Amino acid sequence: MEKILMGKNCVITGARRGIGRAAVEVFAQNGANVWACARRQDAQFEQEMAQLAEESGVWIHPVYFDLADEAATKAAVKTIMSEKIPVDAVVNIAGITYNALFQMTNRSSLEEVMQIDFVAPYFFTQSMVKLLQRNPSKNTSIVNISSSAALDANSGRSAYGASKAALLCATKAMAEELGAVGIRANSIAPGITDTDMVGESMTPAVIEETVAQTALHRMGRPEEIAHAAAFLASDLSSYVTGQVLRVDGGM
Repeated sequence: MEKILMGKNCVITGARRGIGRAAVEVFAQNGANVWACARRQDAQFEQEMAQLAEESGVWIHPVYFDLADEAATKAAVKTIMSEKIPVDAVVNIAGITYNALFQMTNRSSLEEVMQIDFVAPYFFTQSMVKLLQRNPSKNTSIVNISSSAALDANSGRSAYGASKAALLCATKAMAEELGAVGIRANSIAPGITDTDMVGESMTPAVIEETVAQTALHRMGRPEEIAHAAAFLASDLSSYVTGQVLRVDGGM
């Protein structure tokens, strides 16, 4: 099978687990070099990244920072810039979830989910655009992982859905503003996906009920979301920008 990202250099956040981890694997298997961004450093993660790089014939450079830490995020951007390697795509996956009824949502939780799921990727991408613009190919890409909750306004997810809806709006604005310099920007809105975050934030009964409402009657797999991100980061989607791709099993 043709490797659709051969030779591209991509920045992926949330690389330690879930959709982010699957994205690192899918991108590497498709020929992309990856800056694998994770919150904390450990030997096992570095070993796994080194093994994946060797198996895929690419390089993977771990980069560590907490999206809630503005200074650490700026330092990470400087680290990536210092390598003086063209960046072809930025894929924002890192995030948190929060479930509570509107009347039960407190200010600190709302501010936290907005900070991690919207404000942090917004300003991280703002910094990374400088590198995307320098790419001589003039065909670079931003892929932001939003959520079906941003579109469907589910009960109990007003704060989380609002943070992801803000990211959708910002992505469309990025597409409008950056298209002239060859930067595309798109969003993916996953439905219920089999990740630790879903398992930790939803009861088995709610998961079962949600799965039953999908046309495919199953949860999505992280790699299925990652494949969609790989498409949007590849030249196969060279005329796609400002779009929201639902990957939700037919919710």
